[in-house]
Amino acid sequence: MYKEQIDAYFERADVRADLIAAVGRLVGVKSVREEPAPGAPFGPGPRAALDEGLKLCTEMGFAAKDYDHYVGLADLNDKETQLHILGHLDVVGEGTGWNTDPYTCVEKDGMLYGRGVSDDKGPVVAALFAMKAIRDLGIPVSKNVRLIMGTDEESGSQDIAYYYAREPYAPMTFTPDADFPVINVEKGHYHPNFGAKWASETVTPRVSAMTGGFRVNVVPPEAEATVLGVAPADLANLCAGVEERSGAKFTVNEIEGGVKVHCLGKNAHAAMPEGGINAIQALLEVLARLPLADCPSTKAVRAMAGLFPFGDLYGRALGIAQSDKSGDLTLNLAIIKLEENGFQALFDSRVPVCANRENCAQVCEAAFEKCGIEIFGGKEMMPAHEVEADSPLVKTLLKCYSDVTGVADPQPIAIGGGTYVHDIPGGVAFGCDFPGFDPKMHSANEQASVENLLKSARIFALAIARLCA
Repeated sequence: MYKEQIDAYFERADVRADLIAAVGRLVGVKSVREEPAPGAPFGPGPRAALDEGLKLCTEMGFAAKDYDHYVGLADLNDKETQLHILGHLDVVGEGTGWNTDPYTCVEKDGMLYGRGVSDDKGPVVAALFAMKAIRDLGIPVSKNVRLIMGTDEESGSQDIAYYYAREPYAPMTFTPDADFPVINVEKGHYHPNFGAKWASETVTPRVSAMTGGFRVNVVPPEAEATVLGVAPADLANLCAGVEERSGAKFTVNEIEGGVKVHCLGKNAHAAMPEGGINAIQALLEVLARLPLADCPSTKAVRAMAGLFPFGDLYGRALGIAQSDKSGDLTLNLAIIKLEENGFQALFDSRVPVCANRENCAQVCEAAFEKCGIEIFGGKEMMPAHEVEADSPLVKTLLKCYSDVTGVADPQPIAIGGGTYVHDIPGGVAFGCDFPGFDPKMHSANEQASVENLLKSARIFALAIARLCA
């Protein structure tokens, strides 16, 4: 019911053009989290994106509200709310390797390019246009759907926590910030902050400094180290060997007293580390093989290389590898900073339903203790999120997906990525990426198919019509 009307609506050329223009307006705002400012709890960029998102909602005729600058709200009507759709307007940093300006939405051959076109500005627009279709077509609904536009999903979701600490959950919730057909299981998270401290050192050769990574949920695309007491020739063969095996690229420059080594890898989402090249791990492999002095910094570098060898995406060396129906445990060594008196690092692990403190966190702590590494924070694990496959919400969303795509008997799936609904009772992830499409999320040249966004909007509109009838 209503499918034919919805299909015809999204086949209109003006709707297609308006959707592309709306995505472009949001992508044009660099909404990477920064330091808080008055009226901007996550920095001026996310606040500006929120303002633009609310302006779009108002222009489309929806009742819109800025909720204390944490999230923006758009309601379909003034009836009792049945459904929340959670999207976000903040983005990760652009990184390197783009073929276009990351903050200009470029359309080419039916594809949109720009930071946020898939994660998550494009899907937010698709949901907004689904609500507009319901209203424009006069499809009768007895309940309200509320679009909630967040501004801190990429950096901890403090925005949505702030909102739900003050407002009730809806009976049903989905986020268009992942994959179709429906994600009903999200792995848990384990993100310890760890390191070691030591007295100032003077011996050489030694690693006197190292940095790498910029966000815990991104495979680090770059890392750099200063090594005193060596020459570029000492690293040539080591770098060449690791380059051949890893795909990383090294640059070695001579400086006073030693060398500076830069490693270029490839960023990717931490939930899918196989899509990236971890620059920190590749650089550690080179550093650990150098003939360094016997000192605390050398012990730390070699311990880290042993616990996090390049290519180990599953925590095998750390002793925490495990798997169940929700998939494998994955691990991304995300950030490191080594200075004169110690080092600190962070890793991002997506853990399956079977993982717990005893078989994961405690094992990690014991491995660190043997190497003289201390955990400073993040000892607690976030459990996995699971919604039963036969719940009314999951069954209805699967039916909507099937009716629009023609895919027979689609099944819900489990992912390693945590979404906005991880802590929302009964919440699931629903779109916008279709099987077989690579959005290059969190990477250079992020892309979204215009036809896929329009198809997503059709699916969302059908879901609203059925869930809020």
